Amino acid sequence: MTTTSTVDNGILFVRLTGDLIGSPDTDQLLQSVNTHLGEELNQCAVDLSEIRYINSTGIGVLVSLLTKFRSRGGEMVLINPAEHPKKMLAITKLNNIFTVSPDEATARLQLTPAAN
Repeated sequence: MTTTSTVDNGILFVRLTGDLIGSPDTDQLLQSVNTHLGEELNQCAVDLSEIRYINSTGIGVLVSLLTKFRSRGGEMVLINPAEHPKKMLAITKLNNIFTVSPDEATARLQLTPAAN
């Protein structure tokens, strides 16, 4: 899995590609997000459109990230989950917990930067 993180207008955008299945990739993802949390960000959008496969460890990481952002008074949105992640979210009923956006533009509208 590869992780690309950027900050735009107070929102952390994380783009993932490959399989979200565990260490060391998930450790890298968590470390990257933790680094940005030090910048006092509390809004995040995670693009899952290029994730082919996700297992329980990957789901756990997403829940952990959601908890981090919500505990800071923020929010995390999942962008356009590919077929397998979408099925896993439905099976685990986490699609009722996560906010899911069809695209980045919609995610931007759903997230209000901390500065506003």
